Amino acid sequence: MVRVDPQDTDALLTKPHARPFEMRGRELQGWLRVDAEGLRTQRQLDPWVRRGVAYARSLPPSAERRRRRLRIDLD
Repeated sequence: MVRVDPQDTDALLTKPHARPFEMRGRELQGWLRVDAEGLRTQRQLDPWVRRGVAYARSLPPSAERRRRRLRIDLD
């Protein structure tokens, strides 16, 4: 499972071994499942990991991280 930019979901679903991630029968934009056959080698795995990490880094900090940072700043 990999989290990607929701706008890229449809394009990424054309990649081999990629399919929609479903939860409770509903496809989630921005989440993909990549079958094990598509992740057997480092060369296959790396692009998915890079894409997932890049998207995660683009997101704003979570509320928990903001609270921890605030506590540190107040100490």
